[in-house]
Amino acid sequence: MRSFGARMFAVALVASAVSVLGATPASADAHVTSLDHVEGSRWTMTVYSPAMGREIPLDVIRPAGGAPAPTLYLLNGAGGGEDGANWQSQTDVVDFFADKNVNVVTPAQGLGSYYTDWIARDPVVGQPMWATFLTDELPGVVNGALGTNGRNAVAGVSMSATSVLDLAIDRPGLYDGVASLSGCARTATPEAQLAIRGVVRVANGGNADNMWGPPNAPAWLDHDPYLRAEELRGTELYISSGSGLPGRFDTPEAPRHAGAPPLLDQILVGGAIEAATRYCTVSMADRLRDLGIPATIDLPGDGTHSWLYWQDQLHKAWPVLAQSVTR
Repeated sequence: MRSFGARMFAVALVASAVSVLGATPASADAHVTSLDHVEGSRWTMTVYSPAMGREIPLDVIRPAGGAPAPTLYLLNGAGGGEDGANWQSQTDVVDFFADKNVNVVTPAQGLGSYYTDWIARDPVVGQPMWATFLTDELPGVVNGALGTNGRNAVAGVSMSATSVLDLAIDRPGLYDGVASLSGCARTATPEAQLAIRGVVRVANGGNADNMWGPPNAPAWLDHDPYLRAEELRGTELYISSGSGLPGRFDTPEAPRHAGAPPLLDQILVGGAIEAATRYCTVSMADRLRDLGIPATIDLPGDGTHSWLYWQDQLHKAWPVLAQSVTR
């Protein structure tokens, strides 16, 4: 994670400166191929995705009691959960949700994919079809396997903070609540495209032309939540970003999990990234306000682009998400 995290920080800094188990089933339908208890409330699940032609691993937190509960789809950042930078290894997510009446489902893949459907096959990463998997294939499978009540929320951080807004717009009514933490709701501006292309290239070696097309292709506009913000009306929204200034988790005394970036990177490069996401977040907040769309906006006076701040933000976002799936 050290080298990957440093490289990811560097890409975003540059951008801001310029602005499995067994054979694959033959069935055509998505379905569970394994569901295993790890310990306590933790489970692992694999689901076969017809759209991607393979099994997708998922981390699952299940509530106690066995009664039908809603589902929170909790997405990782640019590492897609494939490195040490993920919710389960970097935060208290398992303990936090242990007493909550909710299923928490996190894909353990998605490296640099923006959790979207790519428009063409890439020679390095193939053709990710994450939007189809997450919105068309997975919910029904999860509902059946976990005995949910059919209500859903979604939350994402950094790269996937853009994705969760895009997914909610793309599949209206699927998610009752959305939390976007330290992301950017813009994809169509030149600065946003530069940052997104850098994330894709550094994270998985792919070419973002195969994701949404060349610069100024229609798909970059289609996936821009700022431009399509009106379509978020009626969804409970929680949107946040730190300021980029060092805070309580940016000191030698602060707890640090294995796989976290070096403290200096966290302060300098992570600070610059968070300052860029702050600009995006304020712009999106202004856009929602102008449209008269209610949203909970949290803009702390400090905080870098790092996991313990996102842990705090998930804690603060949960009441909004919980309300969305029980209203």
